[in-house]
Amino acid sequence: VQLVESGGGLVQPGGSLRLSCAATGFIFSSYDMSWYRQAPGKERELVATITSTGGSTNYADSMKGRFTISRDNAKNTVYLQMNSLRADDTAVYYCRARGVWLDRVYWGQGTQVTVSS
Repeated sequence: VQLVESGGGLVQPGGSLRLSCAATGFIFSSYDMSWYRQAPGKERELVATITSTGGSTNYADSMKGRFTISRDNAKNTVYLQMNSLRADDTAVYYCRARGVWLDRVYWGQGTQVTVSS
């Protein structure tokens, strides 16, 4: 099982980034997918979740209207489009898979997002 995040980097305030998380080794369409983030000295927090079919999404309040989670089950990939980035969005972003029918959770290794001028 692997979850591999990509797309992080350095961006100026107000800019955009699109993160991707490619999944292998499990039945992707049977897992709800989430993005989490962890800033230095802070606990890991939930950013957004999308259900296994993509039919429903949820966001943390501070991300609503700025971030969009989506998935492509044909490509076994989940995405996070981040717009209007702020300095306090700086964190390591992780994707997580949680089984709908099985009590299994998988994590990626994370990708760094730095918002700075």
